[in-house]
Amino acid sequence: MPLGPGVYDDLCTKVRKAAKANTAIIIIGEGHKGSGFSVQSVDFYVNFKLPSLLRDIADEIEKSFQGIRIGNNE
Repeated sequence: MPLGPGVYDDLCTKVRKAAKANTAIIIIGEGHKGSGFSVQSVDFYVNFKLPSLLRDIADEIEKSFQGIRIGNNE
């Protein structure tokens, strides 16, 4: 994960401030600046916890789709 501002850093700042949050993570798919993500936190150590947090989120997403079939996938 690169340090410093990325192409969606300005949007992440707006989201973090609007939510009055210490941390914000945004993921953009096929946006006007391409796909990307931005992470901001006042807690530097969030960066070290981020991989585990994202794995937990991915697990929750997978659980929510258990038993659902899409197209010919079985």
